[in-house]
Amino acid sequence: MVKAAQVKELREKSGAGMMDCKKALKESDGDMDKAMEYLKEKGLASAKKKADRTTTEGRVESYIHLGGKIGVLIEVNCETDFVASNDEFKQFTKDIAMQVAASAPQYISRDEVPQEEVEKERERLKQQAIDEGKPEHVVDQIVDGKMDKYYEEICLLDQPFVKDPDKSVDELKKEKIAKIGENISVRRFVRYELGEGKEKKEENFAEEVEAIKQNT
Repeated sequence: MVKAAQVKELREKSGAGMMDCKKALKESDGDMDKAMEYLKEKGLASAKKKADRTTTEGRVESYIHLGGKIGVLIEVNCETDFVASNDEFKQFTKDIAMQVAASAPQYISRDEVPQEEVEKERERLKQQAIDEGKPEHVVDQIVDGKMDKYYEEICLLDQPFVKDPDKSVDELKKEKIAKIGENISVRRFVRYELGEGKEKKEENFAEEVEAIKQNT
Protein backbone atom coordinates (compact mmCIF):
# COMPACT_ATOMS: atom_id res chain seq x y z
CA MET A 1 0.00 0.00 0.00
CA VAL A 2 1.31 3.43 -0.96
CA LYS A 3 1.63 5.77 2.02
CA ALA A 4 0.73 9.47 1.93
CA ALA A 5 4.23 10.36 3.17
CA GLN A 6 5.75 8.57 0.17
CA VAL A 7 3.49 10.46 -2.23
CA LYS A 8 4.43 13.75 -0.57
CA GLU A 9 8.15 12.96 -0.79
CA LEU A 10 7.90 12.01 -4.47
CA ARG A 11 5.93 15.16 -5.27
CA GLU A 12 8.60 17.30 -3.63
CA LYS A 13 11.38 15.53 -5.53
CA SER A 14 9.71 15.40 -8.93
CA GLY A 15 7.26 18.29 -9.03
CA ALA A 16 4.68 15.91 -10.56
CA GLY A 17 0.98 15.83 -9.61
CA MET A 18 -0.33 13.85 -6.66
CA MET A 19 -2.17 11.23 -8.73
CA ASP A 20 0.83 10.72 -11.03
CA CYS A 21 3.08 10.23 -7.98
CA LYS A 22 0.65 7.80 -6.42
CA LYS A 23 0.44 5.77 -9.65
CA ALA A 24 4.23 5.82 -10.07
CA LEU A 25 4.75 4.46 -6.56
CA LYS A 26 2.10 1.82 -7.10
CA GLU A 27 3.69 0.72 -10.40
CA SER A 28 7.14 0.53 -8.76
CA ASP A 29 6.02 -1.22 -5.54
CA GLY A 30 6.94 1.79 -3.43
CA ASP A 31 10.52 2.04 -4.71
CA MET A 32 11.30 5.78 -4.82
CA ASP A 33 14.08 5.54 -7.43
CA LYS A 34 11.97 3.40 -9.75
CA ALA A 35 9.04 5.76 -9.25
CA MET A 36 11.23 8.72 -10.26
CA GLU A 37 12.32 6.84 -13.39
CA TYR A 38 8.68 6.02 -14.19
CA LEU A 39 7.72 9.70 -13.92
CA LYS A 40 10.69 10.73 -16.04
CA GLU A 41 9.78 8.32 -18.83
CA LYS A 42 6.13 9.34 -18.66
CA GLY A 43 7.11 13.01 -18.73
CA LEU A 44 9.41 12.66 -21.73
CA ALA A 45 6.72 10.80 -23.64
CA SER A 46 4.28 13.58 -22.78
CA ALA A 47 6.79 16.21 -23.91
CA LYS A 48 7.14 14.47 -27.28
CA LYS A 49 3.37 14.66 -27.81
CA LYS A 50 3.40 18.41 -27.10
CA ALA A 51 6.34 19.15 -29.42
CA ASP A 52 4.16 20.19 -32.40
CA ARG A 53 1.87 22.52 -30.45
CA THR A 54 2.08 26.21 -31.36
CA THR A 55 4.05 28.51 -29.08
CA THR A 56 3.13 32.18 -29.47
CA GLU A 57 3.68 33.47 -25.92
CA GLY A 58 6.84 33.53 -23.81
CA ARG A 59 9.47 36.03 -22.79
CA VAL A 60 12.69 37.71 -23.84
CA GLU A 61 15.39 37.12 -21.23
CA SER A 62 18.70 38.95 -20.80
CA TYR A 63 21.89 37.87 -19.12
CA ILE A 64 24.97 40.01 -18.45
CA HIS A 65 28.22 38.49 -17.20
CA LEU A 66 31.78 39.46 -16.22
CA GLY A 67 30.90 43.04 -15.39
CA GLY A 68 29.33 43.70 -18.77
CA LYS A 69 31.85 41.82 -20.92
CA ILE A 70 29.34 39.21 -22.15
CA GLY A 71 25.66 39.90 -22.87
CA VAL A 72 22.85 37.66 -24.12
CA LEU A 73 19.30 38.28 -25.30
CA ILE A 74 17.15 35.22 -25.90
CA GLU A 75 13.51 34.59 -26.85
CA VAL A 76 11.88 31.49 -25.39
CA ASN A 77 8.29 30.68 -26.33
CA CYS A 78 5.46 28.79 -24.62
CA GLU A 79 1.75 28.37 -25.34
CA THR A 80 0.07 30.76 -22.88
CA ASP A 81 0.83 34.03 -21.10
CA PHE A 82 -0.04 32.23 -17.84
CA VAL A 83 2.97 29.93 -18.21
CA ALA A 84 5.10 32.84 -19.46
CA SER A 85 4.75 34.38 -16.00
CA ASN A 86 5.33 31.04 -14.21
CA ASP A 87 8.46 30.99 -11.99
CA GLU A 88 9.53 27.61 -13.40
CA PHE A 89 9.42 28.97 -16.95
CA LYS A 90 11.21 32.18 -15.96
CA GLN A 91 14.02 30.19 -14.35
CA PHE A 92 14.32 28.07 -17.49
CA THR A 93 14.75 31.17 -19.67
CA LYS A 94 17.41 32.50 -17.31
CA ASP A 95 19.24 29.18 -17.37
CA ILE A 96 19.19 29.09 -21.18
CA ALA A 97 20.45 32.68 -21.43
CA MET A 98 23.28 31.73 -19.05
CA GLN A 99 23.99 28.66 -21.20
CA VAL A 100 24.41 30.85 -24.28
CA ALA A 101 26.74 33.18 -22.38
CA ALA A 102 28.89 30.30 -21.13
CA SER A 103 28.98 27.99 -24.15
CA ALA A 104 28.62 30.38 -27.10
CA PRO A 105 26.51 28.19 -29.43
CA GLN A 106 26.14 29.30 -33.04
CA TYR A 107 22.76 27.67 -33.71
CA ILE A 108 19.76 26.48 -31.73
CA SER A 109 19.49 23.00 -33.27
CA ARG A 110 21.11 20.75 -35.87
CA ASP A 111 18.40 21.66 -38.38
CA GLU A 112 19.73 25.23 -38.51
CA VAL A 113 23.29 24.30 -39.46
CA PRO A 114 23.81 25.02 -43.19
CA GLN A 115 24.25 21.82 -45.17
CA GLU A 116 27.45 23.06 -46.76
CA GLU A 117 28.98 23.53 -43.31
CA VAL A 118 27.96 20.01 -42.30
CA GLU A 119 29.42 18.49 -45.47
CA LYS A 120 32.64 20.48 -45.10
CA GLU A 121 33.09 19.26 -41.51
CA ARG A 122 32.32 15.65 -42.45
CA GLU A 123 34.93 15.78 -45.22
CA ARG A 124 37.49 17.28 -42.86
CA LEU A 125 36.88 14.58 -40.24
CA LYS A 126 36.91 11.84 -42.88
CA GLN A 127 40.25 13.00 -44.24
CA GLN A 128 41.60 13.24 -40.70
CA ALA A 129 40.60 9.62 -40.00
CA ILE A 130 42.20 8.46 -43.27
CA ASP A 131 45.41 10.37 -42.51
CA GLU A 132 45.53 8.67 -39.10
CA GLY A 133 45.43 5.29 -40.86
CA LYS A 134 41.98 4.23 -39.64
CA PRO A 135 40.53 1.16 -41.44
CA GLU A 136 38.27 2.19 -44.31
CA HIS A 137 35.31 0.14 -43.04
CA VAL A 138 35.16 2.11 -39.75
CA VAL A 139 35.84 5.62 -41.10
CA ASP A 140 32.16 6.56 -41.47
CA GLN A 141 31.41 5.30 -37.95
CA ILE A 142 34.27 7.39 -36.55
CA VAL A 143 33.06 10.44 -38.44
CA ASP A 144 29.49 10.00 -37.12
CA GLY A 145 30.78 9.96 -33.55
CA LYS A 146 32.89 13.06 -34.08
CA MET A 147 29.98 14.85 -35.77
CA ASP A 148 27.98 14.43 -32.56
CA LYS A 149 30.79 16.24 -30.74
CA TYR A 150 30.76 18.92 -33.43
CA TYR A 151 27.05 19.52 -32.90
CA GLU A 152 27.58 19.65 -29.13
CA GLU A 153 29.95 22.55 -29.65
CA ILE A 154 27.82 24.66 -32.00
CA CYS A 155 24.16 23.74 -31.30
CA LEU A 156 22.47 24.99 -28.13
CA LEU A 157 20.10 22.03 -27.71
CA ASP A 158 22.93 19.50 -28.10
CA GLN A 159 25.20 21.14 -25.54
CA PRO A 160 25.65 19.70 -22.03
CA PHE A 161 23.71 21.91 -19.61
CA VAL A 162 26.26 23.99 -17.69
CA LYS A 163 24.54 23.44 -14.34
CA ASP A 164 24.23 19.68 -14.88
CA PRO A 165 26.51 18.35 -17.66
CA ASP A 166 24.97 14.88 -17.35
CA LYS A 167 21.97 16.14 -19.34
CA SER A 168 21.73 18.10 -22.58
CA VAL A 169 19.88 21.39 -22.95
CA ASP A 170 17.30 19.53 -25.05
CA GLU A 171 16.74 17.02 -22.23
CA LEU A 172 16.33 19.91 -19.79
CA LYS A 173 13.77 21.49 -22.12
CA LYS A 174 11.78 18.24 -22.34
CA GLU A 175 11.79 17.93 -18.55
CA LYS A 176 10.35 21.45 -18.27
CA ILE A 177 7.69 20.70 -20.91
CA ALA A 178 6.64 17.64 -18.91
CA LYS A 179 6.59 19.57 -15.63
CA ILE A 180 4.89 22.74 -16.88
CA GLY A 181 2.47 20.97 -19.21
CA GLU A 182 3.00 23.18 -22.27
CA ASN A 183 5.26 23.06 -25.29
CA ILE A 184 8.41 25.21 -25.01
CA SER A 185 10.66 26.33 -27.85
CA VAL A 186 13.79 28.43 -28.05
CA ARG A 187 13.20 30.76 -30.98
CA ARG A 188 16.31 32.93 -31.27
CA PHE A 189 19.21 34.44 -29.39
CA VAL A 190 22.04 36.89 -29.79
CA ARG A 191 25.30 36.88 -27.84
CA TYR A 192 27.68 39.82 -27.54
CA GLU A 193 31.19 39.56 -26.20
CA LEU A 194 33.22 42.71 -25.60
CA GLY A 195 35.96 43.05 -28.22
CA GLU A 196 34.70 40.07 -30.19
CA GLY A 197 36.50 39.87 -33.51
CA LYS A 198 39.42 41.92 -32.26
CA GLU A 199 42.76 40.57 -31.11
CA LYS A 200 42.80 39.87 -27.38
CA LYS A 201 44.37 37.49 -24.92
CA GLU A 202 42.93 33.98 -24.76
CA GLU A 203 40.50 33.44 -21.86
CA ASN A 204 40.30 30.28 -19.78
CA PHE A 205 36.91 28.91 -20.88
CA ALA A 206 36.59 26.49 -17.95
CA GLU A 207 37.11 29.31 -15.46
CA GLU A 208 34.57 31.45 -17.32
CA VAL A 209 31.90 28.75 -17.13
CA GLU A 210 32.60 28.16 -13.44
CA ALA A 211 32.32 31.88 -12.74
CA ILE A 212 28.94 31.99 -14.49
CA LYS A 213 27.65 29.03 -12.46
CA GLN A 214 28.79 30.60 -9.19
CA ASN A 215 27.00 33.86 -9.98
CA THR A 216 23.60 32.19 -10.47
